[in-house]
Amino acid sequence: MTTHTGHLKITYEDYRLIPDDGKRHEVIDGEHVMSPSPNTKHQRIAGALLTALANFLREHPLGEIFIAPYDVVLSDFDVVQPDLVFVATAQASIITSDNIRGIPTLVVEILSEGNRKLDETIKRQRYEHYGIPEYWILDPALDQVKIYRLKDGRYGQASVLSLEAQEILTTPLLPSMSLPLATLFK
Repeated sequence: MTTHTGHLKITYEDYRLIPDDGKRHEVIDGEHVMSPSPNTKHQRIAGALLTALANFLREHPLGEIFIAPYDVVLSDFDVVQPDLVFVATAQASIITSDNIRGIPTLVVEILSEGNRKLDETIKRQRYEHYGIPEYWILDPALDQVKIYRLKDGRYGQASVLSLEAQEILTTPLLPSMSLPLATLFK
């Protein structure tokens, strides 16, 4: 279950003072948002996706992939921890020793119980607002991937891929990458 606390906008500096309690803390439009740690299926999907992307990037050095917990500082009032983050080589300057400060190329969220609204609505709107080129939402309950691609500053309608249809995940951001959904949703 995701909880929201307080009505006072907090900044990245305030956020950095939150003690590590094993939960995911983020700042969305100045509001502190906390989610419990993810379940086993979520972690298996995250591991499979990380492995597939890391293997692809080893063969095709187009950028770097990072996994949560890892701060992406979009602004002083928006600090998120997507499940996975890809930063293309051309944007490598946004990678600092502590976090990512700027707009990554691709963010991935894996839905868990209680975070559906946060990931599908609130974070999608924030990612669109900041101009993140591509946003994937993996849904373990439905064995689906929703892909949002920025066009004219908007995400528009998501492309939906499903395990049932034996579809393959591809993206123009990683040319020649081809990932069967069966690899993710075992």
